[in-house]
Amino acid sequence: MISYIIPAHNEERLLSATLRALHAANAAVGELYEIIVADDSSVDGTAAAAASLGARVVHVMHRQIAATRNAGAKAAHGDRFVFVDADTLVDATVIGAALQALRDGAVGGGAAARFDGRVPPYARILLVAVVWLFRICGWATGCFVFCTRPAFEAAGGFDETLYASEEIAISAALKQQGRFVVLRQTVTTSGRRVRAYSAWELLRVACRLAIRGPSALRSRREVEIWYEKRRRDPDA
Repeated sequence: MISYIIPAHNEERLLSATLRALHAANAAVGELYEIIVADDSSVDGTAAAAASLGARVVHVMHRQIAATRNAGAKAAHGDRFVFVDADTLVDATVIGAALQALRDGAVGGGAAARFDGRVPPYARILLVAVVWLFRICGWATGCFVFCTRPAFEAAGGFDETLYASEEIAISAALKQQGRFVVLRQTVTTSGRRVRAYSAWELLRVACRLAIRGPSALRSRREVEIWYEKRRRDPDA
């Protein structure tokens, strides 16, 4: 069985599209599957939207992405895990490639990503650079990570001391368990953050992380852009 695990905080608006895409993708590959939504402290209709589309909802109160992903994994029954962000669309080509990689002996991997809709030109250029860097380094982008259950458990799951960049940490941990691949296929993730924040605001966060180093990733306050109240998407 494949367990699709989706961490979600106040994702009522975008979650339904993510779930429908997963149902369609898995129908095409023909595998037994389940979808688990780890609903972390939502105060909107996230849980209801998830349940209405056949997902099993796990309620947590972490407000930390790594711990929420791990909570979903603990509730999962599958022998293969696919972690998908609540604002990310995955199609059958990506799922098929991920499953083939696992059949070929990989313990896990990730995929390239692109933004949906209109985003500033600098964001598209930056994303190309980030995808290239992650491919060279062999890291999964945060919106899509897949692995076998034994490798995930042996790696110790996502590092719950981190409030950001947990996908890089799990990539490194999974590499210790075996072959880790970054697929050529691409998932589509929301560009709402680069639409809602100015280039200066995003640069300020990047500079802070660069100056303070890895220790900043262990403080929610230092990476508040991922945890503060979500701004309205101008394209919504």
